[in-house]
Order: sequence, then structure tokens, then C-alpha cells
Amino acid sequence: MSLIVIATVVLAFQQDSGNAHPSDPDSLPAAAQPPQAAGSAGTGTGGAQTGGVAAPGAPGAPAEGEAGGNGTSPSVAGPVTEVDKKFLIAVRRAGLWEIPAGRLAQTNSNNEAVKRAGHHLIDGHAMLDQLVREDAKILGVAIPNEASEEQQGWVAQMKAARGAEFDRIFVNLLRAAHGKIFAIIGEVRGATQNDLIRRHSKVANETVLDHLEVLEDTGLVTKETLEDVEAAVSS
Repeated sequence: MSLIVIATVVLAFQQDSGNAHPSDPDSLPAAAQPPQAAGSAGTGTGGAQTGGVAAPGAPGAPAEGEAGGNGTSPSVAGPVTEVDKKFLIAVRRAGLWEIPAGRLAQTNSNNEAVKRAGHHLIDGHAMLDQLVREDAKILGVAIPNEASEEQQGWVAQMKAARGAEFDRIFVNLLRAAHGKIFAIIGEVRGATQNDLIRRHSKVANETVLDHLEVLEDTGLVTKETLEDVEAAVSS
């Protein structure tokens, strides 16, 4: 397959991928926990694999030096660009902090609208997490097993808060994060030449839109949060 280099899209993604195991496995979604037995189909967690994808040198892993110009790699679904890879990494990292945040909403909040938003986060990102691990395995993209330091800090803030303080932190941190990634998803969908990334960005777009709406339904999103998102997506 000939390699196609697409125009570079400047994105404000989180950190580059890493494969270190999380220091607090209990904070991860069930789908991201270390496997109990090798060989489970479609999860990307079996055998000689790291972060849900084949490790270098393992069967199915891309050979060293296979990547093309500007970080573009071939795949059965089309070229995989650096933008595509960063998108998958961002989706994976989102689930690694937003699922724990959704669980905290059930224990640290007394607000039913906040609890409902938390349930939507858990359900939406559990589905996306399985999809991102499957697609990353197929496309040969290494994805992380822990949230970024910044995201872990957000979860720590929520763990320390209760009641109305928790609700304010939870809603506004998550509304800001979803607003920023919502804009990025459109850029990925518009530029990608990979069939799996097209499908993935469609599902991610629908999930993020749902999360935006349930967070806004709490009535707790502040003007400052929306101004922060506006500044980020317009820069």
C-alpha cells in the first residue's frame, strides 16, 4: 500500500503515550485491569502485548522501521498518521480518568443530576475503552495504561471533595475536558484516511456529545469553564 502523508493538524492532546502500569489498578475500568488469563479474544490484553497492542517483536506487531514519512504507518484500514495515533491515545487516557470520576460521583455527591452524569461517563467510556483497545491492536498503535499526571490530579481533587464542592469540581473539570476534545474529534474525522479511525471518531463524537449534555443538565457549568474551552479551541 502506498503511503499517504496528510496535512499536519495541530492538536492540544495530552501527553504522548506510555506503557507504565497504573499505580492504582482499582481506579481503572474493569476493561483496563490486568488480564486474569491470556488468550481473551478481541481485548488486546493477552500474551506478549503491552497497553492493549502487540509488543515489538510479538506476532502481529509492526516491524521496526516500517513507519513511513512524518510518522505515517501502513495498515489494513489505510494509513495511520500521528494525528490518528494521538487521537487513540487521547481516547484511552480519557477513559482512564473519567470512569473513576464517574464512580466517585456515586459516592461523593448528593446531587441526582451529578450521579446521572457519572453513570453516563462510566457507560460511555467503558464502551469506548473496549473499542480503542481493539482498534489500537489492529492498527499497531501503542496506548497507555494510565491517565496523564494532570488527569490523575483531577481525580485526586474529586476524591478529596464532598457534596456541593465535589459537584462543582466534577462538572466543570469534565465539561472543560469534553468541550476541548469535542472540537478535536471533528478535525480528526475531517482529515483521517483510515477507515477504523473514521468509525472510531464517529462513536467518540456521539459519546462526547452525550456527556456534554448530561453535564450541562446539572446546571453547574460556569461561565469561566466555557470561556476556558473557547480560548482553547480557538487558539
